[in-house]
Amino acid sequence: MKDSESIKEYSDKLIGITNKERALGTNLSNNRLVQKILVSIFERYEATIAFLENTKDLSKLKVIEVVSALQAQEQRRLMRQEGSIEGALKARMQQGEGGRENKGSSNSSSESAAKDAGSTCKHCGKQIIHISNDGEG
Repeated sequence: MKDSESIKEYSDKLIGITNKERALGTNLSNNRLVQKILVSIFERYEATIAFLENTKDLSKLKVIEVVSALQAQEQRRLMRQEGSIEGALKARMQQGEGGRENKGSSNSSSESAAKDAGSTCKHCGKQIIHISNDGEG
């Protein structure tokens, strides 16, 4: 498994190789494929591997169950990484000019929306369009 590969990409590659072997007459059992997956993936999935080994009968475990468990761990890890980035962005956006925190303003949200109507985003330059529920804008 390459460091840049996702679990899905890696499992698709292994299953493709297995299907080619089966087409050539070699029958790689489900159990053997599960074992190959478990020993060939990165150490960062060790917790999931240990969980599967301790709670499941590996001889009866299906490839899809292993891949699903590993993908779930991968998704949780990615969400945590994105969450830390989002948290950093949120903290940065809460600061006003000069590094002071923006504690809110006297404008209500409707006044703010009216003020921003037809303005452009300061980050991407796209026009901001506000839609209100009262049929205007």
